[in-house]
Amino acid sequence: MPKRRRKPRNADASDASGEDNVVLRETLPLQLRYYGDPVLRKKAEPITEITEAELQIAEQMLETLYTTGTGIGLAATQVGILKRLIIVDIGEDDDEEYEPLALFNPEILSFEGEIVAEEGCLSIPDVTADVKRPEQIVVEGINVQREPIRIEADGLLARVLQHEIDHLNGILFIDRINGLKRRLLSDELLRVQQAQRPS
Repeated sequence: MPKRRRKPRNADASDASGEDNVVLRETLPLQLRYYGDPVLRKKAEPITEITEAELQIAEQMLETLYTTGTGIGLAATQVGILKRLIIVDIGEDDDEEYEPLALFNPEILSFEGEIVAEEGCLSIPDVTADVKRPEQIVVEGINVQREPIRIEADGLLARVLQHEIDHLNGILFIDRINGLKRRLLSDELLRVQQAQRPS
């Protein structure tokens, strides 16, 4: 879900306890999948065990997110990996206290309220639309320390979490807008789809 331009974080960062953050070592970005790719419509599978391989995927996803320059969230399905894993970083560049979030097997437990805001998607470049979503949510998942966590979110964080969890279920933000608005976007969606076809 694109939002703002950001600078890559230090790939060698570690927290005060000496444990590695999401980015453990220098990694190469993964290939983004775009609108029209069948993998974006598939449902991701739960992760039964968080191994070093899963942690490496999280690192690569974070690097991929930063490579875009505009992204604040990424789901594993957007890089062709059918595992229930999302990455979120809504921190400002100068916010030293904020750490990116990698969440394995995220699940929305409850939601309330309603709010409309503009959304876009790294997998549907240059297309945006107003999307109605719950204003506040509670999400559970497992972090990179393999610990279960619960997040009570509102505002931008709540919206990004919902957007990325939708991806894990094969749902795109354009599925959450009404038929008339979606038809108005049909030319833009066709352009995105055709741009990704091999020449």
